[in-house]
Amino acid sequence: MTLFDIIAVLLGLSALFGFINHKLFRLPHTIGLVVIALAASGVIVAADFMAPQYGIGTLVTGTLKQIDFYQAVMHGMLSVLLFAGAVHVDLEELAARKWAIGLMASLGVMISTVLVAGTMWFIMKTLGVEIPFIWALVFGSLISPTDPVAVLGILKTVKVPRLLEAKIAGESLFNDGVGVVVFTILLAIAVGGEHGEIGVPEVATLFVIEAFGGAVLGLVAGYVAYKAMRVVDEHNLEVLITLALVCCTYALAIHIHASGPIAVVIAGLFIGNHGARFAMSENTRRHVFQFWELSDEIMNSVLFLLIGLEVLVVGFGADIIWIVLLAIPVVLLSRLISVAIPISLLSIREKFTENAVVILTWGGLRGGISVALALSLPEGPYKNLILACTYAVVVFSIIVQGLTMKNLVARLVVPDPE
Repeated sequence: MTLFDIIAVLLGLSALFGFINHKLFRLPHTIGLVVIALAASGVIVAADFMAPQYGIGTLVTGTLKQIDFYQAVMHGMLSVLLFAGAVHVDLEELAARKWAIGLMASLGVMISTVLVAGTMWFIMKTLGVEIPFIWALVFGSLISPTDPVAVLGILKTVKVPRLLEAKIAGESLFNDGVGVVVFTILLAIAVGGEHGEIGVPEVATLFVIEAFGGAVLGLVAGYVAYKAMRVVDEHNLEVLITLALVCCTYALAIHIHASGPIAVVIAGLFIGNHGARFAMSENTRRHVFQFWELSDEIMNSVLFLLIGLEVLVVGFGADIIWIVLLAIPVVLLSRLISVAIPISLLSIREKFTENAVVILTWGGLRGGISVALALSLPEGPYKNLILACTYAVVVFSIIVQGLTMKNLVARLVVPDPE
């Protein structure tokens, strides 16, 4: 199949499954796509089992394997999705919770990474599966950050207090970038341990270039786009400038080894707040925001469809099923602790929404980024195990946590007065 054929199939299935969900199930759009895609995957497996002569499973699996999920997400969709999410975030509300967001996006990710790694390493060893601790840390790093795509999608359907919403959205936008940097470093150490050593200076340099380089690049690129938009008042051109900003910034970040996710988030916050206020007319502002909202919906639909279909290429062997299932409560408990510690430290000087720890824990959804990072691992004895655990956590997160989040918030949180 050509690239155009694959895009056509994905868009066609997204529209079809979205229509079926809207008419029959009425689930939130992205969750409905995952559920229906998983059901379709189950039907394909059953059909292949009952009528193997038709080779349905082989055909579908072969088509899916033509899609480089890691490249599609990390070097394609993610830039659009992160910018679309960041451009709608209120910077003032984000600033009001900057310490909580900063701590959870940094210290929280580190704590969760270590907790997940240590617990899973112990469980695997107890069940007779040997894995080096550094590879357990790699799994912890890719599963610890909440996914901004999944989180922001759920926030559209759930009414929470403004400052709590800013905290959830802000954390998901920034811990994604931090998580990718941590994953990159740990993977370099894991692979370096097998093919030569990587030292502390190299790790420190990599972190500085990735994280701080990405932030500086995003700020500079956002400012350049802002200056260009200030001297024109043509909404089509200004939409094109924002699209160029996203693609060029992310592409440049990849080439200079800076963090693309952090760069586009910073650029999105700059354009969505300072740019919208001082560089756009009301007409331009409406068109720019509508364009990115529509882009967000289309990319979200394709991404969540792919998550549901990827089950066909993930191996769930009977020998690892208990490890895979235990990964779900391990990640949730680690998330609870990694949220509780920063909030406990900050509660001395800040007031938090009642039951904020519970809401932040259950609302910390994982999504396509974790799956993409797991699929990017080099072939080896630990990849299938890490991928299976990742996929189980992501699917549970999207379906179970996503579907129950609204009721949980309604029971535990008092909404802001109108």
